[in-house]
Amino acid sequence: MHFLLLFLLFLLPHFHLTTGKPPSLPEYHALLSLKTAITSDPQSSLSSWNINTNHCTWFGITCNHHNHVTSLNISNLNLTGTLSPQISHLRYLTSLNLAANQFVGPIPNEISLIPNLNYLNLSNNVFNSTFPPNLTYLQQLKVLDLYNNNMTCELPVGLHNLTNLRHLHLGGNFFTGSIPPEYGRLMFLEYLAVSGNALVGKIPAEIGNITTLKELYIGYYNTFSGGIPPEIGNLSELLRLDAANCGLTGEIPKEIGKLEKLDTLFLQVNALSGVVTNELGNLKSLKSLDLSNNMFSGEIPVTFGELKNLTLLNLFRNKLYGSIPEFISELPKLEVLQLWENNFTGSIPQGLGKNSKLTTLDISTNKLTGNLPPNMCSGNTLQTLITLGNFLFGPIPESLGECQSLSRIRMGENYLNGSIPKGLLSLPKLTQVELQDNLLTGTFPVTGKVSSSLGQISLSNNRLLGTLPSSIGNFTGVQTLLLDGNKFSGEIPAEIGKLQQLSKLDFSDNSFSGAIPKEVGQCKALTFVDLSRNKLSGEVPTEITGMRILNYLNVSRNHLVGGIPAPIASMQSLTSVDFSYNNLSGLVPGTGQFSYFNYTSFLGNPDLCGPYLGPCKEGVVDGVSRPHERGAFSPSMKLLLVIGLLVCSIVFAIAAVIKARALKKASQARAWKLTAFQRLDFTCDDVLGCLKEDNVIGKGGAGIVYKGVMPNGELVAVKRLPVMTRGSSHDHGFNAEIQTLGRIRHRHIVRLLGFCSNHETNLLVYEYMPNGSLGEMLHGKKGGHLHWDTRYKIALEAAKGLCYLHHDCSPLILHRDVKSNNILLDSGFEAHVADFGLAKFLQDSGTSECMSAIAGSYGYIAPEYAYTLKVDEKSDVYSFGVVLLELVSGKKPVGEFGDGVDIVQWVRRMTDGKKEGVLKILDPRLSTTVPLHEVMHVFYVAMLCVEEQAVERPKMREVVQMLTEVPKMLGPALESPALVPGYTKDHHQPPGSPPKSPPPDLLSI
Repeated sequence: MHFLLLFLLFLLPHFHLTTGKPPSLPEYHALLSLKTAITSDPQSSLSSWNINTNHCTWFGITCNHHNHVTSLNISNLNLTGTLSPQISHLRYLTSLNLAANQFVGPIPNEISLIPNLNYLNLSNNVFNSTFPPNLTYLQQLKVLDLYNNNMTCELPVGLHNLTNLRHLHLGGNFFTGSIPPEYGRLMFLEYLAVSGNALVGKIPAEIGNITTLKELYIGYYNTFSGGIPPEIGNLSELLRLDAANCGLTGEIPKEIGKLEKLDTLFLQVNALSGVVTNELGNLKSLKSLDLSNNMFSGEIPVTFGELKNLTLLNLFRNKLYGSIPEFISELPKLEVLQLWENNFTGSIPQGLGKNSKLTTLDISTNKLTGNLPPNMCSGNTLQTLITLGNFLFGPIPESLGECQSLSRIRMGENYLNGSIPKGLLSLPKLTQVELQDNLLTGTFPVTGKVSSSLGQISLSNNRLLGTLPSSIGNFTGVQTLLLDGNKFSGEIPAEIGKLQQLSKLDFSDNSFSGAIPKEVGQCKALTFVDLSRNKLSGEVPTEITGMRILNYLNVSRNHLVGGIPAPIASMQSLTSVDFSYNNLSGLVPGTGQFSYFNYTSFLGNPDLCGPYLGPCKEGVVDGVSRPHERGAFSPSMKLLLVIGLLVCSIVFAIAAVIKARALKKASQARAWKLTAFQRLDFTCDDVLGCLKEDNVIGKGGAGIVYKGVMPNGELVAVKRLPVMTRGSSHDHGFNAEIQTLGRIRHRHIVRLLGFCSNHETNLLVYEYMPNGSLGEMLHGKKGGHLHWDTRYKIALEAAKGLCYLHHDCSPLILHRDVKSNNILLDSGFEAHVADFGLAKFLQDSGTSECMSAIAGSYGYIAPEYAYTLKVDEKSDVYSFGVVLLELVSGKKPVGEFGDGVDIVQWVRRMTDGKKEGVLKILDPRLSTTVPLHEVMHVFYVAMLCVEEQAVERPKMREVVQMLTEVPKMLGPALESPALVPGYTKDHHQPPGSPPKSPPPDLLSI
């Protein structure tokens, strides 16, 4: 009997679990409490957490043989919510991993009641407030990872009590104060990261007591006074030291040479000075060394010749001088060598690339002389070659024409001579070729198959001659083709029309002859065309009008004849033309953009006539002699005509005022009319009920915006436009335009549901966006929670919306008031472009109080508006570039930089327009999880968008493409860019940054 009772007691818990009945365990209820505190589970990852199953079978749960929970791992699920204090009931828990979610609020102190917890990973969440003091009671804790949260207190001193701690990651938060010297008591610590906070003070010498330390990350956004303490030399086990961008001064201590196991040393972007210490040559294990962006002087130490394992050497942007030592070319594993912006002289080591698999070589902006090394691509691994801005001479090595790996070559501004190597322009991975401002001779290379990724060819200001081959049509992916300042002759090949991606074409200052090929009009992406200073003849082809987004056209100083085709005047995108010094004749068009161009654009054509050029000859109209037609009016007839028109204008004006008053009285008795663009469950009366002061959610030049709740519970936004003085049959096209907007359906454009109107007021009804505008989110209190991945997503989505308006909808729409306040965010922070087209409507209606919306908003207005008084596609692009700068810097467009300075001027001043300067403007609220290669890419796109000259700006279609194609970082270790090492102006970064989560050998602790 006793045996049977014991047997039943043994089976009881199993019976509960197999019959689907919930076990009566505190752990079971604790897990359900955790699930209840989770407000969003977008992937339904926790669907298995239900009362009908055994909790040990639930997703992310691991139990021991007694069905006690020992591990909880629900990382990388994008969960939102809070962490329930009931977590403390998981008494047998040894590992808790909630990384890469969106948990908010404070970390509950109750975690400290889990006695055996040794692994705690809460990284990549939004936990805020202060550090839970009771966490220091977890004596078994070996891994503590709070990376990339919103902790705002000082670094907790009591952590030194966690004597078993091996891995401590507190980076990517907003911790203040200094690094506690007490951390020197963590005698078993192997990994310490406090980078990416707001720490100050000095690096404590006590860190040198942690002799077990293998990885130390203390840079990025911290601002330490003083230099590197010499006690760092006591860390005999140290493998990686990253103290980049944290305000270090002084010299590198010689004691650092004692770190014989060190393989990575990042000290870039500081204010370190003096000579580069010889003792660095003792670090025989060193693989990556970045000392760039400091103030080092002197020569490269001879001892660097002992660094046989070195794969990356970055010394750019210092004050180094002397020659580049020959032993650099003998380092057998060297892959990346970047020495740009120093004062190096002498010749380049001729063995460079012969003994190693060199991938990146940038020695630009020095004072180097001599020939280029002949074997730079002997390993066929060279991808980037940049030597511009030196005094190099001699030919380009023929071996580069066979370098299959080469993607970018920039060797402009030297004294290179000889011809372009055969095969260079046909390399399969080539994306950019810059050979401008040299002494190159020979002809343009005849090519066969050309890489479709080759986007830029710059051969300007050389001595190239001969005719352009018809194979120029093979460069179908080229966007920029610059051949100006050479001696090319013959006709421009008709095959030029095959370059459908071409946006900038400069053939100026050559000896091209014959007619301008009409096929050039097939290059519909062209924004810049310069054919000046040649020997072109014939007429200006009307086909030029096929280039619908052309901004700049220069055909001056040729031998062109005939008239200027009148259809060119209808090209609204043109902002600059030059037809001067040809043999053109006839009347200059006075309509369209031509009414804004300066008369100097037409000088040197004696037979041209028009404003500022003199009257047309008798019987000449548009360059054609018409002897049977009467000439121009006489002066007396012109005066009578003007007086007559003036009288008529006054009469019509009086009549218009009388009629407007009558219409106003009549309109008061008119009922509201609802125009719906989809099935609506509300009426105009429902919409009018929203127009209360308490419901106002926004005010601006385009009107007042109200939040409204319709009878069916649907939330809408109602925009009340200013009063428009217009009659029922003279609405300036407003009704037709609104009909067009109502038909637009695009994921990233705010949907217009309908509009209510009478003869005085229009109420536009939009879908409601719960998270308001990007401007409010970015510049308000919530800006700190707008993480980089969300910002990047918003940038891309807004660009797609604008791209649709510019290129894909019919008719095409210019926004005219692109700004962060007109990019709205739904509940999932998805971007929707709003208020597109309204500026035009308001302008047409004559509403004077909305002129700010017409011209754009202060801080977003493109420079050309000042002299053309018109906005166009490129004006929208400029404004979008300002929005991108807001996303990167967190700054408002104006008001934060002093009188008369806007964000574009401030950014140029702070960064010199260089991508690597982005750290100087980066929003400090962004944690170090931000991948700087992405930030620099967005910054680069933004600076293209805010170019002074409209012709230099990309189209929105190109902006979307650039934002979509983010360049990859160099080296596999950069998958987690928590602490980004030495970035360069060419997107390349050295390998190696700390992982987001603990290393594999600690996961099993």
